[in-house]
Amino acid sequence: MGRLWVALAGLLVAFPAHADELNGADTAWILTATALVLFMTIPGLSLFYGGLVRSKNVLSVLMQCFTICCMASILWLLIGYSLAFGDGGAANAFWGGFGNVFMHNVAEDSLSGSIPESAFALFQMTFAIITPALIVGGFAERMRFSAMLIFSAAWLLLVYAPICHWVWGGGWLSELGVMDFAGGTVVHITAGVAALVAAVVLGNRRGFPEQPMPPHNMTLTIAGAGMLWVGWFGFNGGSALAANGDAAMAMMVTHISAAAGAFTWLCAEWVKYGKPSALGAVTGMVAGLGTITPASGFVGPGGALIIGIAAGIICFYATNFIKRSLKIDDSLDVFPVHGVGGILGTMLTAVFASNALGVFSGQEDIAIGSQLGVQAVGVGATIVYTVVVTFVILKITGALVGNRVEDDEELEGLDLVSHNERGYDL
Repeated sequence: MGRLWVALAGLLVAFPAHADELNGADTAWILTATALVLFMTIPGLSLFYGGLVRSKNVLSVLMQCFTICCMASILWLLIGYSLAFGDGGAANAFWGGFGNVFMHNVAEDSLSGSIPESAFALFQMTFAIITPALIVGGFAERMRFSAMLIFSAAWLLLVYAPICHWVWGGGWLSELGVMDFAGGTVVHITAGVAALVAAVVLGNRRGFPEQPMPPHNMTLTIAGAGMLWVGWFGFNGGSALAANGDAAMAMMVTHISAAAGAFTWLCAEWVKYGKPSALGAVTGMVAGLGTITPASGFVGPGGALIIGIAAGIICFYATNFIKRSLKIDDSLDVFPVHGVGGILGTMLTAVFASNALGVFSGQEDIAIGSQLGVQAVGVGATIVYTVVVTFVILKITGALVGNRVEDDEELEGLDLVSHNERGYDL
């Protein structure tokens, strides 16, 4: 009898649960990854951004990230999840419809693959939180708190949710074959492009670019950067939606690209300006993380190294070009880091996902040339849609409440003007 039980146990190991059966290991990993991605926004991104602004605006940035977390969570429950991952009926190619409003049909025993649908919905909620929070860096230190709330809410529902459906919810870009494992188009291109549009519409901060505006507390920024690096393991590794080799490889290539991006950026800065900076190192790290994101489930370690190096070089020069040549005040470099990184990573996915590159091979049997065309369509559609809708939303918020604070309020700082509090009271 004992041998029979041993044999049955062996069969269970050899033949794991089907995709439509609950898998405890997968569920545990996705719950952990969800906590890691939320940790990226609160406190990771909050501290990263908070240290980069001037001391009179640190609390306002922390408040914006914290409040977006709360608001996006509520909107995801009410309608966001339905718009992104609902069936959508006849219009399924473009949006998910209203079938899952208030998480309707998301029950305790309903599954999404091998995990509870509630776990999947919660995991995706953390992506919907961090994406509009990233845009804060584009208009930092000059946008009204009320305008920020209206803009972020509308943007989440009108930009993020539809593009999320296009790519991950069975929409037209998914059907076309666009490869985006964890958010090159859905998260980084949308946030980066929206931040650039916001920076142009609102205009530069008073004194930019003549007046230096260095970070007020790099200690906070580096602490936040470390939290982002760790949290990104959940962001990319969790996107496998299983505790398996895909998740492990996604984490491996994420780490390699982050390290390569940081080291390349600080070396480029060292050559150009004579000294490497802590700011350069952490910015290069974020560039490496953002660039590997769409490719993380498809490429191998060799490809990740090249992607990270490319991110460090290209995003470094993009940052200098945006601020020094174009003189656009994307305050915390959201577009040159996330936007350019997202575009670069989405295109390089078509190259390094191929299994025909020797030591630089990925995991997919694809034709590089045709896949590059597919990726270009995905990038182009994401950029055009994001630019148009973001611009319209900003014009509406400007008409409703005014996007930008008054000059004297900007001079005083948003901590006191918006919240009647100080970030520091020393």
